Amino acid sequence: MPLKLFCMLDRLTLDEIDRLQREATDFCVVTIVDGRGSIPQVVGATALFTGDGLVHGTVGGGTLEAACQEKALELLRSGTERSRFERCNLQKDLRMTCGGEVALYFEVHRRDLDWNIAIFGAGHVAQAVCRVVVELDCRVRCFDTRQAWLDRLPRSPKLEACRVGQFSEGIERIVPGADVLLMTMGHSSDLPILTALAARNSPLGLLGLLGSDSKAAIVRRQLKEQGVSREFIDRIVCPLGEKFGDNTPGEIAISVVSQLLKQRHAARERGFLDLDPTRAAATRP
Repeated sequence: MPLKLFCMLDRLTLDEIDRLQREATDFCVVTIVDGRGSIPQVVGATALFTGDGLVHGTVGGGTLEAACQEKALELLRSGTERSRFERCNLQKDLRMTCGGEVALYFEVHRRDLDWNIAIFGAGHVAQAVCRVVVELDCRVRCFDTRQAWLDRLPRSPKLEACRVGQFSEGIERIVPGADVLLMTMGHSSDLPILTALAARNSPLGLLGLLGSDSKAAIVRRQLKEQGVSREFIDRIVCPLGEKFGDNTPGEIAISVVSQLLKQRHAARERGFLDLDPTRAAATRP
């Protein structure tokens, strides 16, 4: 959130934003950032909207608030906009009796627009990865069939530990565009996940598989034999991680997070979220 707008928000509004974020609820913050003439609220007034409508605050009620709600719901439903700035002449644009004008800032908080990471497996490397990524501005879901390993994950509002009967059950819970890291017990549990991901055909960020060059060759050959497209197979980054460090969980985790960050920042510089991991940085040898 921009610093100037953050400073405008009162404690109750910040508490409500915190609640919505902890509950992973999509919402839009609408703030009057400038105004002249007769306007129904003061500059700095804020309203929070979810898919159900107004949940906190007000930008003046009536016609203006109804128009803001309509715009907020539009931004929450679709598109990739994270923010929008609009000026509104209350009389000309909304046919209000007020003769003033307001400048409105819409800030969208949608889970699918956040940096989402899905991790399959909660073993030693995944444990180390999770302890690093929860310090970053991201949302993480870690899937495993073993509750004991999920219980060892760090406690953080950014991390959701998900127990599944089989790993493929977690596929439907992956947010479109998420980075997906496969760190399960081995090849026999990794392959069904990849097969299910290919069948789902949903947009993904980096699709990484922990392992060696020999494992990568076997997995690619078996996926090809199953009829998985060459395009999907070429997306798989294996071995996962940058080319540094040893094979201890901690150093592998640092190399993996480094690769994630390098791809994400490169995508931001280009102005869009890169969903082609074949353009990612060099992979681990």
